[in-house]
Amino acid sequence: MSGRRAGDAPLVLGIETSCDETGVGLVRGGVLLADTLASSVDEHARYGGVIPEIAARAHLEAMVPTVDRALSQAGLRHRDVDAVAVTAGPGLAGALLVGVAAAKAYALALGVPLHGVHHLAAHVAVDTLEHGPLPGPSIALLVSGGHSSLLLVPDLARGEVNSLGATVDDAAGEAYDKVARLLGMPFPGGPPIDRAARDGSPTIPFPRAKAADGTFDFSFSGLKTAVARWVEARGRAGEPVPVADVAASFQEAVVDVLTAKSVAACRAHGVDTLVVGGGVAANSRLRALAEARCEAAGITLRVPRPGLCTDNGAMVAALGSLQVEAGVPPSPLDIPASSTLPF
Repeated sequence: MSGRRAGDAPLVLGIETSCDETGVGLVRGGVLLADTLASSVDEHARYGGVIPEIAARAHLEAMVPTVDRALSQAGLRHRDVDAVAVTAGPGLAGALLVGVAAAKAYALALGVPLHGVHHLAAHVAVDTLEHGPLPGPSIALLVSGGHSSLLLVPDLARGEVNSLGATVDDAAGEAYDKVARLLGMPFPGGPPIDRAARDGSPTIPFPRAKAADGTFDFSFSGLKTAVARWVEARGRAGEPVPVADVAASFQEAVVDVLTAKSVAACRAHGVDTLVVGGGVAANSRLRALAEARCEAAGITLRVPRPGLCTDNGAMVAALGSLQVEAGVPPSPLDIPASSTLPF
């Protein structure tokens, strides 16, 4: 039975296991009460990418301790939970199965409703924890290791999210990881490239694929290949590779396309609010260029703090809380985990 007091907003427990991080969040009435994380990234680093089987086993081991830690952090008990939200997809199939199974077990044991949510919509919802309700409609740019997407969001709570464009090959974060490996940097590649770029000059003319094709799609595979060929050519010529300049030039090519298409999407749909989320949203140059271009275009930019940009339980709890308060019907207890969950 719930321990909610009369007049309190529902307490929502959020579980995120779409990739290599076990995230648990607790949200009540738009307020984040706890956000705990157990990451298996170090176990994947030697492989240069996430190994699905390792991620799934790590989720199994981390789930109960991470939930308990979140409740302890908030000074709450299991019986205080009013609803459970979980990422139902998209993501790694085995990893999602662990989270969905755990959420079903908690919901059934506690006698509370279950809400299966979309991973990308949750990345948008987390911004409401910092900046309040999201104006509708808004445009969302989501960039991570697995996604580069532009979304039109009329009503986040009720699932009114429409895809305007997405990557046709490598996602932005995936390109960062591959270029970082090429330059001898550790995995994940986003933070080291961002740091190196601050000491470099973006003077190398790397391509901006699909920059002017009239769509809201992205492509970063060709950019990754162009960087590799440029570095290889320097090696054949016996010349040193200016790592900082390569990092700065690669990063500029990525964020130039991301921000230009985001502003174009806002203009095309008459929207004056842009939300940027996903792990790559922590990138300093993406934030700076998005801010400059949005200011010039009269668009309000909303970006969560870096800790809320990467995968976390807070974002799932945030979306679950929005759904509960909007009266959205819960999911059935036989809801599947879907690695390719559409909107």
